[in-house]
Amino acid sequence: MTGYIEQREKEANELRLNESIASSDRPKPPSAIASTMTFATRALLRIKHVPEQMFDVTVFPVIFLLMFTYLFGGAIAGSTEEYLQFLLPGILVMTVAQITMYTGIDLNNDIRKGIFDRFRTLPIWLPSALIGSLLVDVIRYSMASVIMITLGFALGFRPEGGLMGVLGAIALILVFSFSLSWIWTVCGLIVRSEKALMMISFMVLFPLTFVSNVFVDPRTLPSWLESFVDVNPISILATAVRGAMHGTVTTQQVILVLIVSVIMTAIFAPITVYLYRNKK
Repeated sequence: MTGYIEQREKEANELRLNESIASSDRPKPPSAIASTMTFATRALLRIKHVPEQMFDVTVFPVIFLLMFTYLFGGAIAGSTEEYLQFLLPGILVMTVAQITMYTGIDLNNDIRKGIFDRFRTLPIWLPSALIGSLLVDVIRYSMASVIMITLGFALGFRPEGGLMGVLGAIALILVFSFSLSWIWTVCGLIVRSEKALMMISFMVLFPLTFVSNVFVDPRTLPSWLESFVDVNPISILATAVRGAMHGTVTTQQVILVLIVSVIMTAIFAPITVYLYRNKK
């Protein structure tokens, strides 16, 4: 009796399968949100299986903060503790800005391995492959921020803006970094190797971060250099983050960061999508 029932179930399953194959109906393509979250999950799994790629957000920030605080704090501010209050927001901005390039590196690797071409043939919202990776990068930036601030508290950093000021500063960094990442996705689609992309990012980020107000007050610089520092996007972000953490941020400083972020996204996001659709 049991064998007869199993046979009937097997025949019913085969009948349903044949009807599905013969049917002209096709599964509906996934929504933009569903496909974006799928690609975000893919990026998270890549971190899970290659955890050493997180060294850039765990080890390097610690090295930077300790090195600059204790090597240069006394010489620049006369006190490492006093310099830490000024330095930590700037180092946080510098660290997160520098790891934005990994978005472009991951995309460039997908192109070289051929996965990129397979993604473009799928019936999905095409930008979801890019935005999914960018969303996971926001997790990287958040981790770097938490590590830096935690270490800063251990060293004696005391933000006068309180918890809300710290959270506001992190929010500004995440918005800015998400926008900055679009520049590296454009580069990732253009250059032929990840080494070339890393060199380009180094040539751009190195002067922007070191010729800024991350390490020193621009008022101590020559007037011609101070003018450049004042309009440097990294300086604009560092000023707002420092102000948010210490409770002195102004509406103008926040709006300025948002304007810069919107401009970068408005310019480079459409270019990225265009290159992604038409790259051969």
